[in-house]
Amino acid sequence: MKYNDLCEIYNQLESTSKRLEKTYYVSQLIKKTKDEDVPLIMLLLEGKVFPAWDKRKVGMASRLVLKAINISTGIDTGKIEEKWKKTGDLGLVAEEYTGKKKQATLFSQDLSINKVSSNLQKLASLEGSGTVDRKVKLVAELLTSAKPLEAKYIVRTVLEDLRVGVGQGSIRDAIVWAQFPLIANLELTGEGNKYYFMDKGKELSKEDIEKFKERIKVDKVIKTKSEFDKISILKTKSIATENKELARELFNYFLENVEGAYNITNDWSEVVLVVREKGLKGLKSIDIKLGKPIKVMLYQKAQNIKDAFERVKTPCALEYKYDGFRLEIHIIDEKIVLFTRGFEDVTEQFPDVVKYVKEHVNVKNAILDSEAVGFNKKTTQYMAFQSISQRIRRKYNIKELADKFPVEVNVFDILYHDGKSLLKEEFHKRRALLGKIINPAPRKIVLSRIMITDKEEEANKFYQASLDAGNEGLMAKNLNAIYKPGSRVGFGVKLKPVMESLDLVIVGAEWGEGKRSGWLTSFVVACRDEDGKLVEMGKVGTGIKELEEEGVTFNQLTEMLKPNIKSEKGKTITVKPTVVIEVHYEEIQKSTKYSSGYALRFPRFVRLREDRDINDISDVNLVKDLYTGQRGRD
Repeated sequence: MKYNDLCEIYNQLESTSKRLEKTYYVSQLIKKTKDEDVPLIMLLLEGKVFPAWDKRKVGMASRLVLKAINISTGIDTGKIEEKWKKTGDLGLVAEEYTGKKKQATLFSQDLSINKVSSNLQKLASLEGSGTVDRKVKLVAELLTSAKPLEAKYIVRTVLEDLRVGVGQGSIRDAIVWAQFPLIANLELTGEGNKYYFMDKGKELSKEDIEKFKERIKVDKVIKTKSEFDKISILKTKSIATENKELARELFNYFLENVEGAYNITNDWSEVVLVVREKGLKGLKSIDIKLGKPIKVMLYQKAQNIKDAFERVKTPCALEYKYDGFRLEIHIIDEKIVLFTRGFEDVTEQFPDVVKYVKEHVNVKNAILDSEAVGFNKKTTQYMAFQSISQRIRRKYNIKELADKFPVEVNVFDILYHDGKSLLKEEFHKRRALLGKIINPAPRKIVLSRIMITDKEEEANKFYQASLDAGNEGLMAKNLNAIYKPGSRVGFGVKLKPVMESLDLVIVGAEWGEGKRSGWLTSFVVACRDEDGKLVEMGKVGTGIKELEEEGVTFNQLTEMLKPNIKSEKGKTITVKPTVVIEVHYEEIQKSTKYSSGYALRFPRFVRLREDRDINDISDVNLVKDLYTGQRGRD
């Protein structure tokens, strides 16, 4: 596929804020993409060069991209920088100046997605003397051959800031539109008083709607959802249902299976290719692969023990909720691979954990779900997450950090065991298996502390014991529940004595004054909407320190954010969303001031969440749930 064809789709996506239209454009792209191009297209659609779990990173700073624009266009770097400051978008700068090239392009050729991807992937492999110059040359090579529109999106992809507004929800829906049959009674969808056909994504009149109903040819008539499982959707172009309710049920069924497959694979290209080859049955058959992280199961918050018992049923399993970070452990023969909840490979950062697993886990192949918790070497008492967070991203002095900030791995679930997926196994069976394969070693690797009860008094004592030990609270789990990746479906709940905190990403800030001059302050934070778009929730400054010995400082955050500044106007800056923080607050309020529709009252910085990335921050649905749950609001 020509790269320009993809860029035209990018441009269409960027030109509309309507989710349905975005979904339509993506669905059309998927429809026309050949199988061999699907892996690249699905990555580039999200503005990625590598999957999230891949250790390789592009690692190209804005200043280097600026230099590449200079080389490819012949435009003075000072002029480019001045334009960049005005627009806040190097992609737009590249687009404008590529159309005004001073030097002739004698050997330019049409760019393919393969050529673009190949050059960008090479950026991650370069090392040694002259690396910077070679990186600049690779990007400049692409920009020299690029059309203005292509130049814009090449630059944005390099900087991992695509700006086309396509989230995982839109991609999921687009796969359904592209790969599954049309459903009569459901081709029509609406936003307010505006109506669209799912296969067109454009606003239609009521007359158009009636015409469509008259001309659609139906291959199959479905009366129940169970009937749908029995047909081959690969050979079926359209189906009809008795009513809209069933049509909606079938559509949601599609969505659930697409999303479920993605939560296991974390790979849209695999989902698309499986659907094309095997249809719905193929999606249902997708399973865990060793070495490839899955989305861990998530839990809703319960108000108290009684509420927890009602939601998970009794007797249930109660577990300590530790103040650490989620660690997904893959054991592949003699190889150990460690992933964070955000799919980052942190194997190199935790050689101590690798050693513990090899020495104390008696299994050839497995995937373990666990929490890594820091502890004080002298007192052996658990410490807050912040004490070990710096180990997650640090690439140097690893041995010294491991000695200074040791961790204990608390294993609480197993998802795969010696060639067999355990996702459909009941929790009590999975837990029993853990007891057979793990030889506990305190302050190295242990089983999470657990008790099984249906008595509130016992549960409350256990809850208090967890808090007294320095933990966050308690987990309550249904003994017969399966493991459902990425889901909050009631198989388990969490109990914490404080209001649910939010993981938000910093998208802007202001330069400080007086004694805080030279530091960024008043950090603008955002959550995700249903389509993955970042929407603002307010500003945070309280809780950040001035002195290093007191905690995370303004200076530390400034140094983290400075390389990612996108635009600057007066004292206000916008930044590439890379730094995730945990935020406490007194109350959530509705607000028209911020794009999320909500604002935090008295927000307070708690800690950096270096174990999480932009794909793992809180979403607006969680914010809404928390808002309605406080003080009995509805």
